[in-house]
Amino acid sequence: MNNKNKLSREAIAMRVTKELHNGNVVNLGIGIPTLCPQFIDPDKFIMYHSESGVLNYGEMASERREDTNLINAGGQYLSWDNPGMSVFDSAESFAMIRGGHIDVAVLGAYQISTQGNLANWKLTNRKSGNIGGAMDLAIGAKKLIIAMEHIDKKGNIKLVNKCSLPITGSKCVNTIVTDIAVIEIINECMVLKEILPGWGIQDVQEITEPKLIIDKNLKEIQL
Repeated sequence: MNNKNKLSREAIAMRVTKELHNGNVVNLGIGIPTLCPQFIDPDKFIMYHSESGVLNYGEMASERREDTNLINAGGQYLSWDNPGMSVFDSAESFAMIRGGHIDVAVLGAYQISTQGNLANWKLTNRKSGNIGGAMDLAIGAKKLIIAMEHIDKKGNIKLVNKCSLPITGSKCVNTIVTDIAVIEIINECMVLKEILPGWGIQDVQEITEPKLIIDKNLKEIQL
């Protein structure tokens, strides 16, 4: 197993925010994606959306200001401080997703195939599992970004030729930001766009099942 340095979960979220543009409506999934509001450029106006029924929320609430009436998809407490924030019921929230009003969804993943298929709701060794809003977001968002570690805690490869886990959505992933690389899926190929300093192309390829296409402008990851 490669022992080179990797980005922290916070740094992955920080890199994801570079993919978000002024005025975007952005839904954040459970895990690493929920960290994104902590790192957004103050010059950007990003409206964060949650299936729980909130739009234009900001950073997570401090412990002393936790309010059980305001949470994100991961059950984390949000702050009421963001000007223009609105709350509504879950049905309206999903109507926004299914109506194509979400510019970007940022989700985690167990596996992603070279075709852009996403598996992120159930592991084969678990009897329980709930697809939740991930299926709607995978299809309904205009762009889908995956934020995740490149391999899992057991060393299993997550970027694969074909998903072996239950599929959340087909041909839906656009961009993948991991702890070592930024990869785009273009014409059912994985294109390596950015790489973490200290890592070589072959290092990344060794823990990526599909053959990577190397972008002619490959550069180091910029946070």
